[in-house]
Amino acid sequence: MARWDFERYIDELSSCLASFNGEGCSELLGSVPKVPFVRDVYERTYRECSNRGIPTPFDEIIAFRVEAACYEDKSENDRALEFYCNSLNCLVSAFSEMPDENWPLPIMYKLCLATRLAARRINSSKAFERAAEAIMACFRVCTSDTRSSPATSKKWGMLYLVNQLFKVYFAISALHLCKPLIRAIENLRDVKEEQFPLAQRVTYRYFVGRKAMFDSELRNADSNLSFAFERCLKSSIKNKRKILIYLVPVRMLLGRLPQHRLLKKYNLAEFDDVARAVSAGNLLQLDNALSKHEHFFIQCGVYLLLEKLRPMVYRTLFKRVQRIMNTYQIPIGALTTALMAMNVEDVDDDETSCILANLIHDGKVKGYLSYSHQKLVISKQNAFPPFASS
Repeated sequence: MARWDFERYIDELSSCLASFNGEGCSELLGSVPKVPFVRDVYERTYRECSNRGIPTPFDEIIAFRVEAACYEDKSENDRALEFYCNSLNCLVSAFSEMPDENWPLPIMYKLCLATRLAARRINSSKAFERAAEAIMACFRVCTSDTRSSPATSKKWGMLYLVNQLFKVYFAISALHLCKPLIRAIENLRDVKEEQFPLAQRVTYRYFVGRKAMFDSELRNADSNLSFAFERCLKSSIKNKRKILIYLVPVRMLLGRLPQHRLLKKYNLAEFDDVARAVSAGNLLQLDNALSKHEHFFIQCGVYLLLEKLRPMVYRTLFKRVQRIMNTYQIPIGALTTALMAMNVEDVDDDETSCILANLIHDGKVKGYLSYSHQKLVISKQNAFPPFASS
């Protein structure tokens, strides 16, 4: 790139800063041109900025950003991350001293995104933790703004930064660190969640839903993931598929099996095999489906969740046995035989009784065990409640 092109780039940044155009600055910082020099990049960029009247600390921020881009071009991601963190530290120091101003928020967004992506390229816990530390400093500046009017509040930056931190914490399996962030958003007063841009809300609900799923808060997970799926752009097929990967097993555990056409549309045939097994009460089919798609389910982090579908399959299997025998007093031995037919290993009447006791306790079967007669005595009314109501 010619020197005059680089100078024009700096001039454009100077113009945006002079007019407090955060969006314009963000766009320029997102596509840094190749510098016309290879040595002393920071010093020479800093001097170029100063010569064109760019005020401190934005001259430092730009110089660090340009140097980070140079290291990215050379695939030296550790050094790139270092300079991205430096640029954020400079911005945090300046932003905290800017009362009643939030126009630099888009600049903060751009640098936080670049910092996280640099850590992702390195793909180590240490790199992600360093990125999280820099982004968290930005978050603290936004949360501590208690005096600005709603229009100029830095709290408008909170949801974007929370989403960036979610992505880091999920990458390093530090989900316990998400809870304070969720609480911070829930406790917002001057700015409500519904006032944030929809794209940010969809991302936020996606991660809150996943967190709830891992905490076994299934209805909370369903609510948040459903919000994300329904409000995600129809054209964003890839993102809607990502949401469904977690929403489908959550809904299955709540008793709502996915439609075949939905799974086909989003290329999620792996769940189709599981849903068919649950619907049929076929344990053998469930085991085969989990085994066949094990790599996919483990990679997505839903394998253990799908394992929890077994009680629902037991319930449907035992319902089929009851229909065949047409009695409200079912010999436990008959249910044990059904389990053995499904290749359940080392099962006997005692094991079957334990399974039945758990199903009764969880409301999936209405009845009681008669140990003296070795029978399951079921209710004559709705003995096997629908999945969604159990």
